[in-house]
This record gives sequence, C-alpha cells and structure tokens, in this order.
Amino acid sequence: MHGQGYGATGIKDILDSAEVPKGSFYHYFASKEEFTGAVLERYAQREMERWDTTLNNEKLSPMKRLRRYFDELVKVYGQRGPIPGCLMGSLSLEIASQSSPIQQLLSVSFGYWQAAIANALQAAVDQNELPASTDPKSLSAFLLNSWQGALVRSLAEKSNDPLRCFLHYTFDVLLVSQPVQN
Repeated sequence: MHGQGYGATGIKDILDSAEVPKGSFYHYFASKEEFTGAVLERYAQREMERWDTTLNNEKLSPMKRLRRYFDELVKVYGQRGPIPGCLMGSLSLEIASQSSPIQQLLSVSFGYWQAAIANALQAAVDQNELPASTDPKSLSAFLLNSWQGALVRSLAEKSNDPLRCFLHYTFDVLLVSQPVQN
C-alpha cells in the first residue's frame, strides 16, 4: 500500500503478500478500509518510536536532535529509501477525502507528529537555542506541512532536491541558532 498506493492495492495483493486465505483476512477486517486503518495505526506507532528515540535523545541539543530526525527521514523516505514517500501523506492525498475513519486517523496521527516536533522546539526555546518568542506549536505545524510538501515534490521529481531544499531553509535559514539575548 505504501509503495503502490491505496487504489492500486487490491485485497488479492494483500492476501498474496501476507500469504493468508481470504477468509482469514475477513475474520480480522471487515473491509479494505478497516485494514488500511490498522496499517496506518502500525505505521504511526513505528514513527512514534522514531520520534521517541531521536527527538527525545537528551544526549544531543534540541536543534541537533531535530536536524538528525529530519536527516533520518530523508534516508528512510527519500528517493534512496526502501519505499520513497510517507504513507500518511500518500493516504491523505488519495483517500482522506473519501473515508471519514481514515481521515480521522490521519488527523490524529499528524497531530501527534506535530506535537513531537513542537516538544523538541520547546526544548530548544528552553535551552536558549531559539528565541523565547518562538511559538513551537505553530512552527511545528509549518515544519510538518513543509516536510510533507517537500516529500510530495520529491516523489513527483524522483529527486531528493526538494528534501535538501527543505533541510537547507529549515536549518540554515529559518532555525539558525543565534545567541539569544536576555
């Protein structure tokens, strides 16, 4: 589903990949939509584990954590990753407007993701890496939205250039650490 998309992935593809009979699938899932919800929940859980290990790594400064996090995302979801692109972004584009349950799961998952980034930004404010006037919640929304846009463009161009552009403007222009005056 991540590699082919929701529409191009049929129940038969899922059954063949999992090597299970049709009856087993329908024992656990009433529909492809319900299965997609379970896939999305598992994907979000894995991403939460990534946030926890990277964004909460107190051995690094908050800004270094944030940079390392996005560098890792480029390696995993960029053009050289195992499956380029983000499943959450792909499902948002392909099915969120047609499925209320999937849209709600996506919204909650993006909310958690944004909060994880906001926590790292708040830590950067607390440690004087960013100005006290920084609004971590709004800035995290901007970063997440920009990241998703860069991923979509990266897929369209089959290039990591949009991701490198995101990293450059995020970390070399927008979030440049400057001495905070008290």
